[in-house]
Amino acid sequence: MKQVMKRTLKPRIKARIRKNKQIINKNIIDFFDWIKGAELVELKECKTEEDPVRPELDNIFRRSYGRKIYGVKYKKEIHAVMCFAYTNKVPRNVEELDKFSHDAFLQSAQRDQKVGKIAIAYTVWSKKKGGGKLIVKEVFKKIKKSNHLNRLVTLSPLTEMATNFHSKNGAKLLQINETTQNFEYQVV
Repeated sequence: MKQVMKRTLKPRIKARIRKNKQIINKNIIDFFDWIKGAELVELKECKTEEDPVRPELDNIFRRSYGRKIYGVKYKKEIHAVMCFAYTNKVPRNVEELDKFSHDAFLQSAQRDQKVGKIAIAYTVWSKKKGGGKLIVKEVFKKIKKSNHLNRLVTLSPLTEMATNFHSKNGAKLLQINETTQNFEYQVV
């Protein structure tokens, strides 16, 4: 009896292992397909209520004075969002972000319409696994190609999640403020 049970269990276990490998391989292929097919797009607005960092900032704020909203789009759907302000100084809070981006915007009118020297990422979120890392990578490429931006700095909340996210993606802690922290990604 024991011998018969062993023979029937062994093929079942092998079949289950094969099936699980197929499922895992399909999931990995699906994951990389979405990342390969995704593109960075500038958005006119975003769903601010989905923003886990700064939902209180409306779309008017996010698009005023040279500020921009970028998204990672795949199959007509936005999977990650990152909002930027262009400044000439590193802000320590949202009020400074507003003031510095406004100043940089006004200064750009006297120059060649290139707003600010520093891109400040003040919020990022993802609806799909890998989206946050992907949007950071794509925006980083865009900033490297620009001829007026020389720094990529964040205005991040004082959370372990933000610290881990930026550290894993290669950013260095620049400073810790009263309610925020700044990380810098090397552009050079």
